[in-house]
Amino acid sequence: MRVEHAPAKLTLSLRVTGRRDDGYHLLDAEMVTLDLSDTLLFGPGEGVELVPLVRTTPFEPTLVTRALEAVGRQAFVRLEKRIPVGAGLGGGSADAAAVLRWAGCADAAVALSLGADVPFCVLGGRARVSGVGEVVEPLPFDPRVYTLLTPPVVVSTAAVYQRWDELGGPTGENGNDLEPAALDVEPRLAVWRDQLGDATGHTPRLAGSGSTWFVEGAYPDVADVVVTRTDRPSGRSV
Repeated sequence: MRVEHAPAKLTLSLRVTGRRDDGYHLLDAEMVTLDLSDTLLFGPGEGVELVPLVRTTPFEPTLVTRALEAVGRQAFVRLEKRIPVGAGLGGGSADAAAVLRWAGCADAAVALSLGADVPFCVLGGRARVSGVGEVVEPLPFDPRVYTLLTPPVVVSTAAVYQRWDELGGPTGENGNDLEPAALDVEPRLAVWRDQLGDATGHTPRLAGSGSTWFVEGAYPDVADVVVTRTDRPSGRSV
């Protein structure tokens, strides 16, 4: 079986810069890949076997099947899941990007058709991402360590963007414009933010639309957190 790794992505900053006529929001963000990663094993046959290796919300790996359909390929895929679902870490997008790399597909339009985060996940590394996610400008590699805390709640990205519109487009004070909307959609996020802040002495930032909070630096004594490093680029440019 052929193996492809699917690194999580972390959104370090996110500004919403506008909205297109079709309703999609424009953004200006900095993203990095992490050494937290799913693993996909491809073999003969068809279907997807989901192997959860962490506690996560039940889900269907639809992005994997959609990516296979998008490239016109068939395979049996064993998906070893380490990236929590609904945590704002791009796990589904990373899995779809791994399928594109396995298939040798470098078509940016195909990547974008699968999701706004997929073009970045195909490229990997560190990049400035703009437009609706299709503009990926690589930035110099900058090794860092982050401590992540993922609450046991799932936050809907669509609901957060809708609430951001309803709130009049607030500007986040901590580099993430979606943070006020995410807290309004899921007020319990504040409890986890404060716990991580108290444990580390730093102000946590929200990863994209949530639900993961993170601070820079290693804090291995903080319970129920994942210490992870930014990873080097592992894919190819689209």
